Parts: sequence; C-alpha cells; structure tokens
Amino acid sequence: MIGTVLMNGLVEYQKTIFDLPERDARNYRLLRDNFVGHNVVIHLAWDTATENWKSGKVNPDNNLMTYNAYQAALESGVRRIVMASSIHADEFIGWNRDKLLTPDKIPVPTSPYGASKVFMESLGRYYAKKYGLEIVCVRFGGVNKDDVIFPESVEKSYGKVWLSRRDCCALIRICIESEEIPNNFTIMHGISDNKGRLHDISNLLGWRPVDGYSE
Repeated sequence: MIGTVLMNGLVEYQKTIFDLPERDARNYRLLRDNFVGHNVVIHLAWDTATENWKSGKVNPDNNLMTYNAYQAALESGVRRIVMASSIHADEFIGWNRDKLLTPDKIPVPTSPYGASKVFMESLGRYYAKKYGLEIVCVRFGGVNKDDVIFPESVEKSYGKVWLSRRDCCALIRICIESEEIPNNFTIMHGISDNKGRLHDISNLLGWRPVDGYSE
C-alpha cells in the first residue's frame, strides 16, 4: 500500500522497484546487488498476510528481510535507509495521559507484529552506531489508497492515526532530501495532524503534515 502511494507520489526521483514476484528481499545477494548505485533505500517489505497487528502471529522472514536490508545497505555503499516501522511498536489505544506519545519512550508493543517493528528499530540503532549508516524508522499510521477514514467499527481510533497520501509522500521526501540524519538515527511518527491524535509528530527532520482529520 505505502509503496504504491510513494511510487505514484514521488515522481521526481529515479527509482528501482524491488518487489515480488520477480525480486525477493529474502534473497540477500540479489538485494545487495540491486542496492549498488543508489543513494537511499526505502524498506517496506513485509508479509502482512501472516504477520499483522491483528493476527497474533510472527513470520521470521520479516525479521530476516529487516536484517538483509541493513546489511545490504552497508555492503553496497548505500548511505541512508528509511525503514517502515509502525505505530504498533508502542501501545496507543486507550492512551489518555496528558502528554502525547513520543518515539523516545521505552515501547510496549501492541502485538507480536509490533514487537517485530521494535526489533527493526533496535537493529537500526546498532547499524547506525556501529557502522554509521543513516537510518530513519518511520512509525507509520493508517495509509490507504483512497485517503478515507475507516469507521470505528472497522478499525478503532483510525481517525486519530490516519496519514494522508500527501503527508506520506512529503514525509518520505524529507527523509530522502535531508542533508543529514542527526546522530545517524531517528524514529518519527508518520501521522497527519488529526484532531485528538495521541502521538507527538515533532521530529528532527522538520517534517510538518498539512492534512488532518477533524471530525
């Protein structure tokens, strides 16, 4: 879903698509070879059919693809990698404290899926500190192809975590174009400026959403 949004919205960049069925991110050598010559990698690969925030299941291949992406970036000379984390890395449903959720608190995942995203972030910290890779982990909120807000009966609190297609593209654009990533690593919430949102959307890169759900 997010890949389609970005392919349609980020028309100004020369891009290489690495996707099934022709290309498989579990194939490390193929992944590494395709990274060569690129400035930035945006890693979105995930088996959502098996592992998602509702399933209660994990697919070890997802963590394998996370590792492959970091290691392939290192070995191929890619300077920066943007990783698709998730708001499910930290429990937000039912959050009713005075302060907004910040990405620098110790996360309590919503699910095994969320825990896999915490692994993604932790491994990113390692590669940033150990090897100097520039890494942005985006905890994406709700992105959908029609830019609609699902009702509470379909997905609880969706209006508070919605990320518009326009804001999504602007977020990734600034991840690509920022001169540097402070301390080589950052986590940011990918959420539009929705009424009643639970997440702190301030960030070190200067991204500011222009959309927001207000009903």
